[in-house]
Amino acid sequence: MNHIKSKLRNKIQGITIQVKLITVFTLTSLIIMIVNIFMYFNINIMVNQLEQVYISNIKLNELSDTLGDVQAGMTDYLNTKTSDSIEDYYRYEQNYATLVNSLNGNVTSNPLGMMERNIKEMSQKYLTITNQAIEAKRGRNVEKYKLRYENAVELYDYINMYIYSLNNELFRNNSSNYEALSKSLQYLETISTVIMFMIALSSLVLITIVTKTITNPLKVLASKANQVAKGNFEVELVKVTTKDEVGVVSTAFNKMVISIQEYIRKLKDGMDKEREMEENELLIETHLKDAQLKYLQAQINPHFLFNTLNAGAQLAMMESADKTYEYVQHVADFFRYNVRKNNGTVTLKEEIELVDNYIYILNVRFSGKINFTKNIDERYLKIHTPSMILQPIIENSVNYGISNIDWAGLIELSVYEKSDKVCISIKDNGIGMSQELINEVMNSKLKTADLSKDSNGVGLDNVIARLHLFYEYEDVFNIISEGTNKGTEVLIYIPFMKGEYEDV
Repeated sequence: MNHIKSKLRNKIQGITIQVKLITVFTLTSLIIMIVNIFMYFNINIMVNQLEQVYISNIKLNELSDTLGDVQAGMTDYLNTKTSDSIEDYYRYEQNYATLVNSLNGNVTSNPLGMMERNIKEMSQKYLTITNQAIEAKRGRNVEKYKLRYENAVELYDYINMYIYSLNNELFRNNSSNYEALSKSLQYLETISTVIMFMIALSSLVLITIVTKTITNPLKVLASKANQVAKGNFEVELVKVTTKDEVGVVSTAFNKMVISIQEYIRKLKDGMDKEREMEENELLIETHLKDAQLKYLQAQINPHFLFNTLNAGAQLAMMESADKTYEYVQHVADFFRYNVRKNNGTVTLKEEIELVDNYIYILNVRFSGKINFTKNIDERYLKIHTPSMILQPIIENSVNYGISNIDWAGLIELSVYEKSDKVCISIKDNGIGMSQELINEVMNSKLKTADLSKDSNGVGLDNVIARLHLFYEYEDVFNIISEGTNKGTEVLIYIPFMKGEYEDV
């Protein structure tokens, strides 16, 4: 039942303005036409009834006049015996016979009906006597036609008297009927006038209601459109209650307002995001400059050292000191990285090459005591990262993990995919870290005094901060240690960015 009501409501709401106006006009015109037809037929019936009121008196008067014509025609023929007079008589006699036959001859207890029946019987007898008088005159039977003439005159007087009496009685009755019919006609006219007034009033109300259903939404729509034109895009949406042309326009207006609001919202979000990115870039640059500054403070001028090492490498090569040349060349490459990568963004391949140079220098320094292995998925070597993020971690693994252990130290660098992210793992088999120390590092609470004197000054807190700012990902860095002498693993999780890596 509710489904049927819903479908009916939807159909009514979907009626177009044109159909509404045509329906109202047609309905109003149809009602007025029906009322006019009703009034026409009723007034026609009343008029016919009024005409019928005195029809009986008119017939009796015609009967009386025709009776006089018959009597005069008979008398004229009896006096003159001409062919014209006999023709006139027979014509009058035929007319009178026709009128007499139309009278009611049924037996009734109604006095008026009885009088009409008597007139019919006497008239038939009268016509018989007049015909006998005419035949007696034509047969030259003087005694007989005189007797028939006298009987006809006597019967003529009786018939006239009955017609007059009946006519008077009928006139009195018809007068009262006429008055009643006249009042009924006046009442019908009054009722018809009231009905027409009510129909006109109802039509006016109906047209007003239909017009309001069209104009009111248009007024609301115009008001909202003016607000939007003045720059108020947070205007309340137009309530749509119909599916006609106005409803379609209102729906389109609402969609337009929503689109404008969404566009402005996206524009603001884009501006906020752009501002945030600019702030992040400034922070990244600040952290990078800080790292470079600390690095420069911990070392001699890289440019001078790089040039000096290059000169030493050339000298070693001229003296055929290949190992010395290779060592000096690695040290030069190490410092060259810092000089050239001051823009803060490098590939993962370049970061790993820096680690290789760093491990080579340490192994020369410590006579190959540092075991370093790599397990690299080369598909991810072109991923972009901030500069100097792996070397400080390797340096911490050497200084704090494996430098003072009684067993062979091992550092393993791995790059692989894990849970839709590129994972960089730096794992050592050193002395490990307590959970308290891990928390201090992760929360950037490790004091500068805790750093080794051999550190380059770029701490893990700086690495962590730059990773957070660069990737905008909270869980980008993690430290895992199972306890004392069980080693430490540093994990960096880089979110996938489509198109940022290719197969090498």
